[in-house]
Amino acid sequence: MTTRTVQVGAPAVTAPSAQTGNRRLLIIVSLAIVYIVWGTTYLVIRFALESFTPYWLMGIRFVIAGSVLFAFLRLQPAAKRPPMPTGRQWLSASIIGLLLLGFGMGSVAWAEETVSSGLAAALVATSPLWTMLFGLIWRQKPTRYEWIGVGLGLIGAVLLGMEGNLQANPGGIALILFATAAWAFGSLLMKRLDMPRGAMGNAAEMLMGGLILCGMAILRGEPFPVSVTPGAALSITYLITFGSLGTMSAYFYLLHTVSPALATSYSFVNPAVALLIGVVIGGEILTGSALVALPIILLGLTFVFRRKPAAAD
Repeated sequence: MTTRTVQVGAPAVTAPSAQTGNRRLLIIVSLAIVYIVWGTTYLVIRFALESFTPYWLMGIRFVIAGSVLFAFLRLQPAAKRPPMPTGRQWLSASIIGLLLLGFGMGSVAWAEETVSSGLAAALVATSPLWTMLFGLIWRQKPTRYEWIGVGLGLIGAVLLGMEGNLQANPGGIALILFATAAWAFGSLLMKRLDMPRGAMGNAAEMLMGGLILCGMAILRGEPFPVSVTPGAALSITYLITFGSLGTMSAYFYLLHTVSPALATSYSFVNPAVALLIGVVIGGEILTGSALVALPIILLGLTFVFRRKPAAAD
């Protein structure tokens, strides 16, 4: 009797443990992707703007990325093929695409015509603060540790923004702050709309957002890119593959798995990555404020991580 009870009970004990381990690994991998890859895209966008206008750049980027992912999902065997989004779900994807990609990504690309990539990354660090403030609308009360972590992260980002005498104009700064607010609101709203499940939601959002960005480019009178340099072509290829298909999928997973503060904590790390890329590629030297800012950002992340993913929304 005793042996039989142990054998029957064993799977019930080990299965949840395996699932928890796999979930934790996916969270770590997803965080690493959005931390590192998104940190490189600010500089890559600047390279791509040599041949592309802001909204055509982002529109082409997400239309291609969304179309590739959508086609891949629809070509799966019938047993694994996700259903076509309903009309309501296409509408939801359009709303999220407008907020995250149209107002978010598009505005950042526009601002980077006059704002340095390093300062753009530093200003995007306000995203977790916007997320926590908008979360109060739906009664998502951040923990004390999350408030402390976000505060430290913002201090570190401000110090990074001072590195290298980064220059910007008030209009560019306002545009990026608007972009981060729209991104934060859309990230929270996504979980409350009827979106397609899984990767199909990512594909629909990128496809509709990309079409909206192309419409914005036409309304702004931006000329369609007809002559593209090899460097700009390589840059938009990187943005489509790694910057869209990879990072957007990882970010959507985090939004549905961990707390809003942790999901948006990438914005603290991105400025550091952007500056380190400048050191490696541009031969810049980190001094003063950057050397102080990086430890502060790491300290802020430790406070945000104090909330266990299992207890997240």
